[in-house]
Amino acid sequence: MRWIVPLDEIKDEDLPRVGGKCIALFQLARRGFNVPAACCVPVTAYDHYIDGCGLRERILMELSRKDLKEMRWEEIWDASLRIRNLFLRGPAIGEVFPEIRAFLEDRFPETPVVVRSSSPEEDSRESSFAGIHESFVNVRGVDSIERHVKLVWASLWSDSAILYRQELHLDPALSAMAVIVQELIQGERSGVVFSRSPNRSHEGVLEAVYGLNQGLVDGVVQPDRWVFDRETLRVVSHSPAPRDHFLTVNPEGVRTAPAPPRMKRWPPLKKKEVCRLASLSLKSEKVFGMPQDMEWTIAMGRLWILQSRPITSIGGTDDRDKRRWYLSLKRSFENLKQLRNRIESELIPGMIADAVKLGDVNLEHLNDRQLCEEIFRRSDVEKKWAAVYWEEFIPFAHGMRLFGQVYNDVMRPDDPYEFVALLAGSSLESVRRNEMLEAMASMVRQDEGLRRKLTMGRHLDAGEAFLRLIDGFIGEFGDLSCPVTGAVQCDQGPEALVRMVLELAEGPSPSKRIPQRDVEQLEEAFLSRFPGERRREAVELLDLARASYRLRDDDNIHLGRIEARKLAAVSEANRRINRKGRLDVPPDLQERLAAFLAADGELSTLRSHGNGGVPGERLQLKPRQLVGQPAGPGICRGAARVIRETADLVRFKKGEVLVCDAVDPNMTFVVPLASGIVERRGGMLIHGAIIAREYGLPCVTGVPDVIRWVCTGDSLTVDGYLGIVTVGAAHSS
Repeated sequence: MRWIVPLDEIKDEDLPRVGGKCIALFQLARRGFNVPAACCVPVTAYDHYIDGCGLRERILMELSRKDLKEMRWEEIWDASLRIRNLFLRGPAIGEVFPEIRAFLEDRFPETPVVVRSSSPEEDSRESSFAGIHESFVNVRGVDSIERHVKLVWASLWSDSAILYRQELHLDPALSAMAVIVQELIQGERSGVVFSRSPNRSHEGVLEAVYGLNQGLVDGVVQPDRWVFDRETLRVVSHSPAPRDHFLTVNPEGVRTAPAPPRMKRWPPLKKKEVCRLASLSLKSEKVFGMPQDMEWTIAMGRLWILQSRPITSIGGTDDRDKRRWYLSLKRSFENLKQLRNRIESELIPGMIADAVKLGDVNLEHLNDRQLCEEIFRRSDVEKKWAAVYWEEFIPFAHGMRLFGQVYNDVMRPDDPYEFVALLAGSSLESVRRNEMLEAMASMVRQDEGLRRKLTMGRHLDAGEAFLRLIDGFIGEFGDLSCPVTGAVQCDQGPEALVRMVLELAEGPSPSKRIPQRDVEQLEEAFLSRFPGERRREAVELLDLARASYRLRDDDNIHLGRIEARKLAAVSEANRRINRKGRLDVPPDLQERLAAFLAADGELSTLRSHGNGGVPGERLQLKPRQLVGQPAGPGICRGAARVIRETADLVRFKKGEVLVCDAVDPNMTFVVPLASGIVERRGGMLIHGAIIAREYGLPCVTGVPDVIRWVCTGDSLTVDGYLGIVTVGAAHSS
């Protein structure tokens, strides 16, 4: 059996063996299109490798920990990262397939290449995996090519690929991957041409950029855009781009460079070149019998066709189809840098400014009609920022994921989550809030008189210094009686805050898990793998990842402040209704408000899951062990405190295990009291896991129905190494 096949030896019937992308290149080359030299590592090599190395069983085990339909994308990314690490730590391809290494040494000894995916599922009429699987540009040397072939294989199990296959109802267990190794054409101008516009069937669309095509594909470089008539090839319109920068090669991979004046002045293509590319796209359409999305590049005046695939409508207009969103989670380094700049310079300041603006309105001075309008206004502001959260903040979380991949690629650690140690301690808002709580607790530990006053409910007599801390905390984070940051007096008023401070003061100050010296050693070990100019890029990536890690926790704090402003307005309306029986507003406004409140439901981000969670609530049958994902190393034992509603938080006692559906940053003020964390929602980079690592707590996430099986008072043993929670008898009260 042949483990590597040159492009010119492929046959039409080889589709199941070499994949759609490779067959398309073969057919283009056979019909006279100018295609770069290439070869294919077929599906049979992938199957032989994962069977011979024992990876197939381990992959299926990772995907069987929990029903995929019940897994959040964070949990799927965790599984994906572990699978990727299995490939990285597996034997070199040359050890398993000497034939592949010999062929590459002969054909591409020092030639830069592109390593692309070519799954049999890709680029069919029914589905397009464009952007889902990995491609690597400017790979040099046989060792590097072999390693990147394994990374393309691993991308079959990326979070995006798993989610997308699930959306298409494809069985992940039957998936396989071929890989194309293609000579890199270092084009001066590149782009894509769509033989038929998705909007107008009689037109086609062409996009072009200076430099490599990856700049356009990754969204880093904005393209010039031409619309052409399919019948006459006449250019209908041209929309120029800013042309501020372009993508070019560097010794390891690619980089963004500023555009020289001539690029800014002239578009990448002349009209006759647009017409030639339009004609080729229509020729490609005839070859394949359907409209085509064709990638091309021009190097030293010669036009090359890099690939061609059917145009499919990914995502359509069905809101339930989230494939576009899965693709949006995968961002390039350059794209993430641009997104970070927008988040830090525009979005976060805008969010804070809106919260301050809303907070400056004195609700008590508004008449009833003005109060209703203020509720609607605040709701609109909250919806605006909730949309930003999903469209901008969530995709920025890929900064952590990208760093994790790069770290594992160069370090190949035993623990695929070792990289997280370099992200912790990134000045999280929730940690800063807890440090303010700790400052108050420290005062109580040192002043027995202050402790007595607070215990007796006389916090107003606590002294100027303590009251200043209390007021500062409430002004910034609220009084802890509400489920959202910045809100006050949802239930018990400042007494909840005082009770939490007293509970914290019962024990010593919490300490961090990883000494700073160890983190510095780990950081230097990582950076030392990047010589010369690449070290600067590695430093930049680490800084980006830390910003991404920080925002992953902080975004909910900021969003919570916006929600708190809406909650305050609704609470004011409720007070007036309780006092007067109704609001003095016209009937239409009254109906609108009633409909709004009914549709809005609970304002809390902490959802109730039924009553209970106290000792004595026993199910007839309870499992002794619950299995989830290991998210924070360590082992602890303690009584469970099940959080079902906001009031449960302020009952938290030191040494208890925090058990909940999902840890939200707005509730992590109890974490310094906890001995461990267990939650239903899964993932290594969710809020509960992040805050657990900040305080060195054992943490298990992704435990199905955990608040159904565990009750407050149950004795728990939390194993954060294996992801196992052992349930014992309830502690006596």
